Amino acid sequence: MTDIAKRVYDHAWRIDPIVRSLLDTDFYKLLMLQTVYRRHADVEVEFSLINRARDVPLARLIDEADLRAQLDHARGLSLSRGESTWLRGNTFYGKRWMFGPDFMAWLEEFRLPEYELVRKDDQYELTFRGSWPEVMMWEIPALAILMELRSRAVLNGMGRFELQVLYARAMARVWEKIERLREMPDLRISDFGTRRRHGFLWQDWCVEAMIEGLGEKFSGSSNCLIAMRHDIEAIGTNAHELPMIYAALATSDAALRQAPYDVLENWHRDYDGNLRIILPDTYGTKGFLAHAPDWLASWTGIRIDSGDPAEGAETAIAWWKSRGQDPREKLVIFSDGLDVAKIEELYARFNDRVKLGFGWGTLLTNDFRGLTPQDRLAPFSLVCKAVSANGRPTVKLSDNPAKAMGPADEVARYRRVFEVGAQVAQPVIV
Repeated sequence: MTDIAKRVYDHAWRIDPIVRSLLDTDFYKLLMLQTVYRRHADVEVEFSLINRARDVPLARLIDEADLRAQLDHARGLSLSRGESTWLRGNTFYGKRWMFGPDFMAWLEEFRLPEYELVRKDDQYELTFRGSWPEVMMWEIPALAILMELRSRAVLNGMGRFELQVLYARAMARVWEKIERLREMPDLRISDFGTRRRHGFLWQDWCVEAMIEGLGEKFSGSSNCLIAMRHDIEAIGTNAHELPMIYAALATSDAALRQAPYDVLENWHRDYDGNLRIILPDTYGTKGFLAHAPDWLASWTGIRIDSGDPAEGAETAIAWWKSRGQDPREKLVIFSDGLDVAKIEELYARFNDRVKLGFGWGTLLTNDFRGLTPQDRLAPFSLVCKAVSANGRPTVKLSDNPAKAMGPADEVARYRRVFEVGAQVAQPVIV
């Protein structure tokens, strides 16, 4: 087992780079990438870093030269032969050859494109521009780099014993959570913690703990590199990025209203089985389901990623019943800001009513709350989102208005087009 505290104390980033492989990304990125590469290679996009926690002064904590060094290191990465073989020949969700030879030939030559970094007061403005299939691959490594550099800045200067005690306490916390999760007999839970993790070594340790502590209750990891190393399932389907960019490219209100369904129609053609999971909340779950075509009701399940999770699941159950489907045969995946107490609550309410899955993210791989003075290692909400496509702004509404993003006039237009009524703001945990 890796002695994380010693690695941190002896740390030299050339030995422990933050991003050590192009596969150190989430599986949904590669699935979406294949679709985007084949269908939308000519779309020009801009992605931007968004720190929702303005009280975390990243530019004061993180040295700009260190940030550039990590970003430049990531730009030099390419798939190794073994990594390419794993993608080409492995079975994902019971299917061989998930990634086609045309896509793999392109990916084997891929390098991350250039970036733009500017310091503005106590924050960094980090921007990526270019073709969609190239730029989209920056999201996960950019977040991982910023999050881990922040962790390193806080840990810098701690003594060996202080670090040993810190990590011992954090490990005990994770294990106590795992012991509570063991009490749920039909639990299915996955690691979704790459984007806002404390660090790669810590995420890897958490996954090892889940494997040993939960056995078959642990479904796998969203992180491709970790899944490959531990020979577990790579977990993921699609994300808000697709409907946000499809919507931005729409040239009329009617086309805008149809855009989220166009995304899933293309996904239906590209993937099958357990990859057919609906993510309905980009422009409001209730409106999305109310106007959804009947064929979507036959899909495997739905992912609840914003708003009140219990309300979102009840909405999905009612929708399936209205379309003549049996909710007990459908999968509901909860993935927004989960920790053990919320998992226990949702499990108690919905087990036996639907098939349940939990994507446990930041509060698995970055829960150091209360373990340092001034709580300087507490997780915070950092995202990297598409902000424009072919020069047109993107918008996300969400079921939680606190997560909405986009120009105010466009947000108002989207709320009108998608008939989004009153919403109740929820705390943005991570």
